[in-house]
Amino acid sequence: MDVEHSSTALDLLDYTSGVSFHDQAYLPESEDFQSGLYVGESLQPQEQESLSLGRLSDKSSASEASLGEDRPADGDSQKDKSSLKSMDSSQDLKQSEDSEEEEEERDEEEHDDAAVDAELTVAVDAGASVDVTLADDSSEPEDGEGEELPDHSDDKEQTILLDTACKMVRWLSAKLGPTVTSRFIARNLLRLLTSCYVGPARQQFVPSNDENSPLSTGNIYQKRPVLGDQVSKPVLACLVHVAYLYGEPVLTYQYLPYISYLVAPSGGSGGGRLNSRKEAGLLAAVMLTQKIVVCLSDTTLMDILPKISQEVLLPVLGFLTSPAVGFPSGAQARVVLCVKTISLIALICLRIGQEMVQQHLSDTVRNFFGAFSLLQELQDQGLTAESLSSCEVPVMEVPLSDGKLLALDPAMLMELQKVFNPEMAYITYIPFSCLLGDVIRTVVPNHSLVEKLASIYLENMNPKSLQVVSLEQTPSAVGSDQDTRGTESFSSHQEDSHSGTFGSVLVGNRIQVPVDTQREGLGLLCLSAGTDGFIPSSSSEENALKHDLPRSTHMLCGNWLAYWQYEIGVSQHDPRFHFHQIKLQSFSGHSGAIKCVAPLSSEDFFLSGSKDKTVRLWPLYNYGDGTSEVPPRFTYAEHKKSVFYVSQLEASQHVVSCDGTVHIWDQFTGKLLRTFDELDSKVPITAVTTMPPPYHSISVASADSVLRFIDHRKPGLQHEFRLASGVSAGLIRCLAVSPNGRSVMAGFSSGFIVLLDTRTGLIMRGWPAHEGDILQIKATEGNVLISSSSDHSLTVWKELEQKPLHHYKSASEPIHAFDLYGNEVVTGTVANKIGVYSMLESSALPISTTKLSSENFRGTLTSLAVLPTKCHLLLGSDNGVVRLLA
Repeated sequence: MDVEHSSTALDLLDYTSGVSFHDQAYLPESEDFQSGLYVGESLQPQEQESLSLGRLSDKSSASEASLGEDRPADGDSQKDKSSLKSMDSSQDLKQSEDSEEEEEERDEEEHDDAAVDAELTVAVDAGASVDVTLADDSSEPEDGEGEELPDHSDDKEQTILLDTACKMVRWLSAKLGPTVTSRFIARNLLRLLTSCYVGPARQQFVPSNDENSPLSTGNIYQKRPVLGDQVSKPVLACLVHVAYLYGEPVLTYQYLPYISYLVAPSGGSGGGRLNSRKEAGLLAAVMLTQKIVVCLSDTTLMDILPKISQEVLLPVLGFLTSPAVGFPSGAQARVVLCVKTISLIALICLRIGQEMVQQHLSDTVRNFFGAFSLLQELQDQGLTAESLSSCEVPVMEVPLSDGKLLALDPAMLMELQKVFNPEMAYITYIPFSCLLGDVIRTVVPNHSLVEKLASIYLENMNPKSLQVVSLEQTPSAVGSDQDTRGTESFSSHQEDSHSGTFGSVLVGNRIQVPVDTQREGLGLLCLSAGTDGFIPSSSSEENALKHDLPRSTHMLCGNWLAYWQYEIGVSQHDPRFHFHQIKLQSFSGHSGAIKCVAPLSSEDFFLSGSKDKTVRLWPLYNYGDGTSEVPPRFTYAEHKKSVFYVSQLEASQHVVSCDGTVHIWDQFTGKLLRTFDELDSKVPITAVTTMPPPYHSISVASADSVLRFIDHRKPGLQHEFRLASGVSAGLIRCLAVSPNGRSVMAGFSSGFIVLLDTRTGLIMRGWPAHEGDILQIKATEGNVLISSSSDHSLTVWKELEQKPLHHYKSASEPIHAFDLYGNEVVTGTVANKIGVYSMLESSALPISTTKLSSENFRGTLTSLAVLPTKCHLLLGSDNGVVRLLA
């Protein structure tokens, strides 16, 4: 694909291609979309992401994604206390994506060009509003021609869409929490990063007017970008934002294993031609590694440097320098990969200094420059791409000086000759000579050959103005006094105060150099000021050598880190609820026993009702190391008696709570909207439930077996139905509504269940379901309902079928609290036992049973709720504390 088609290659990509948010194993704004809650006076002032009660607006305070005053946490000291060891993320990731990768490889071989223009690109500029301008020379407005608005309407629409998509990703990343973000958002972004480099068009250098060659300007650390870099920039920014939120573990435990997976050699013989997605994956891996290196602290970088060298740099160089591996896009893709790889190596060298380079990166640098010797040896044998092109044998074996036989393909040899030419020797060796000094003689055995190639390039480029200095006459003395004295050809000796540049003054990991200074002691060339383009600009954030991640209140450490490490290794196709008894958070504030807990639909907050006559609103964002106690965001204190029911009326976003009197109040302001008292003091309200959206009704059952429907928007009652006559049925203990709102189930103290059709008001069915009191009842999709009783049984029913679908029996104590997770029932008993039952299996025994330890849960279990998206459990106790466990 030609360069002139770059505008087409950079078009906005299709959201529906290459990404699935339901089956993937695999990511300071002023907006705050925390389920309509924002900061107010009654809340803790020290938390920037704190919420207040008030209707959400576009002028909300800083969101949970803000990275301000953060509570320091020592993640390393808490790792040993984690209650679960982390899994090998790279292995789990490979297993979870193997089938998808194979599928993609088959598809892209057939539909390579079509797939390139149909991938999703998400854009964001971390820490600021996005200003994405795609490289399209034909559509760029001229300076001062702002009146041509209709011609650029498409570009503006794309920019707005990209900006909106980026803000959505950032908002969701903070809202969903670390585990869901890593499993669904970050992993999809990682896959999209590869898609940004698929195809020859994405691997073309961005056109520039002030240069003759794509490689002749810029610095070794930040070379000229390709079109794929512009497409991938927003994806990379979103990935970095996830790391800003949750800390370095995202970089080291998720991103780095994925990079190792991308660059791992294929399972075949190692020869042949790569497919286009593998080729793009190598480019994406190098770019992401560069972002990781910039964001890592010095300590962490040194800890994982051997892993980066062995699992990233050496495999990439293996593909890059191999004469047995061909690239689908030919020499252009190999050139781009070469430039980006050597830039990454230079960045690491700048970060760690000369001594560490010699200790940790010797093999990497040696392997790269060794490719020049290989080509020179083949050339000495008379084997060039031109001489082999007439050979009828497609692949021939050539003996090398070390005694090995090399399988040689003329087409691949031509690629190598186009990459490892004198120009590449010049733009790579001179900066490393400046950076490493005399160390380069030790690290690069063939340094004389590379110097010769670089000299040849300079003589061809400008033979009159360049002076070749013999290495034997002028030994390299980078860092010596000769560097500061040998600057006679320059009139300016200004010092550059920027850190992270190439030069001779080494201060720790910082290198300082004079600006526009020429060193005789480079030992190779005496360059003019105009050709010295190897000093990276520190003024640009993109060229920064180090960008520390800010300390976030949501940073992973302790139990949160252990649980997160486990979750990112779990297959996303596993539908079961796994309970590991990892304590993640504690919520203390109630002075009486917890009677009920109810997560909001967004799972970022939950409500709790207690015997202390209050309802409290709590945040569910990760905080601390698992031992932290989180205060409530709001307390509703208008009840006169113990609160036994609380829930959210989703259609109107109001809270419904009951202590014998139903209170309907605004969850944003805490304002009481309406109360509904029992009609007769002798007939109290015994059960309440809310209707699903779009209904605004509330079902209220009283001791006289009458079910009433009320609507807070209208006075009086909507409907009234008598579910049983006489006293034989007993009291209505609990209510449940089907997900579609068409039926209401009432459980009686006698063990009866009555099914009411809300459309007609007729009783569809009533039957003796249990021998004891109905303790709890819930309804799920498919006209299925689940009931538990004091007779120790848990039963699954079909609405209009006589026999139960499943019947479970608890051995020691009744199941007084349970919740649903897909096709499983998560139960709790007063003995503090958590059981998981499958509705797909006929076994009467639970899949798993866990006894809560006193370290993780104190008191007696009184209430239970499942967070289905996050796979967490909320457990209320009789001591007034709610705990979040996983």
